[in-house]
Amino acid sequence: MDPTTLRRRNRLMGLGMAGFVAGMVGMAFAAVPLYRIFCQATGYNGTVQVGGGGAPGAGEQVLTIRFNANTQPNLPWHFGPAQPSMRLHVGEEGMGFYHAQSLAGTPTTGIATYNVTPEVVGKYFHKTACFCFEQQTLEPGQQAEMPLTFWVDPKIAEDPNTRDIHTITISYSFFRSLDDADRAGALASAGQHVGAAPSRATP
Repeated sequence: MDPTTLRRRNRLMGLGMAGFVAGMVGMAFAAVPLYRIFCQATGYNGTVQVGGGGAPGAGEQVLTIRFNANTQPNLPWHFGPAQPSMRLHVGEEGMGFYHAQSLAGTPTTGIATYNVTPEVVGKYFHKTACFCFEQQTLEPGQQAEMPLTFWVDPKIAEDPNTRDIHTITISYSFFRSLDDADRAGALASAGQHVGAAPSRATP
């Protein structure tokens, strides 16, 4: 094979590989929001249902709803549930509160993620309002109450995989936002954090 043909073939192969890599990078960035949409639509991996109609009204079954909280070590907040648990009829709307306080000397921003366990109940747990996936900024020493409202579909009692479940735990985890860690010059040691989301200051 002459040198000109060989160079042309190598150039085409290089362009093809570059296009493949670019496509894979694009798919990686798209995977996170698409995965979140998939989980919210199906309840996969303990992701609760979002939106939809209001609570249908109290049914006979009563569940214990436990509230759990975690905070990434790099986020200097004290974050926890205002109540450890509550009793709730299926089909009845419940409301819980989480309390956050900044322990930092400068403004800090966090983002919360959530899930429920056992994971199989995710498709029956409907969250109608909460503070997750939105940036929350606290000034030094500032405290904030963060509410959530939810209801559990009465169909949970009809599913053979869930009808014997009497306790559901909803867990919120707060992470330092990527932008905030970067601004603080702590990106190299920030550990796990969540990417940017629409900013919303918590009163």
